[in-house]
Amino acid sequence: MRTRLLIPSVGLALMGLLTACGDDESSTLPKGGASQGAHNAQDVGFAQGMIPHHQQAVEMADLALAKKVSPQVNGLARQIKAAQGPEIEQMTEWLQGWGEDVPGEHGAGHGGAMADGMLSEEQFQALEKAEGKAFEVAFLEGMVAHHEGAVKMAEDELAKGQDVRVKALAQAVVSAQTEEIKAMKALLAKY
Repeated sequence: MRTRLLIPSVGLALMGLLTACGDDESSTLPKGGASQGAHNAQDVGFAQGMIPHHQQAVEMADLALAKKVSPQVNGLARQIKAAQGPEIEQMTEWLQGWGEDVPGEHGAGHGGAMADGMLSEEQFQALEKAEGKAFEVAFLEGMVAHHEGAVKMAEDELAKGQDVRVKALAQAVVSAQTEEIKAMKALLAKY
């Protein structure tokens, strides 16, 4: 599974390096379009929506890593954090390059709306307080819903987006998170 995830990540990293080479000219590149690749409002909306979505998933993974959990849940939390942290950075770079607003870290995680499977403030607080088996079940159930929301967002991007880099990231999200959903549902079936 790790090999499969590395292929899109390597491609995205290379694209990120190519984009980073133009940092000194970032104020002129987004308007030119050719160097940045064509993008549309869907691409912008996807990145702006997925950043806080991923931030909450990373926060949830951090909770799991801070608690005494099964090796399976620990491994899943590490995998989620390792995949989604770099994706947040990549989407942030794209938004900056396009001259668009980047969602802030404060208030972007578990506060606010429960769009696309995100936990409410109350659900997140309950997860923080849970321990042992109760935590693992709540974490897995919450993360399944979270991933299902991310897959829906990514499928919307694939259908309506324009920038090939953003669509490649969306496809990576669909592939990786669909597999993680299957793994989490299998774990839940054991409780």
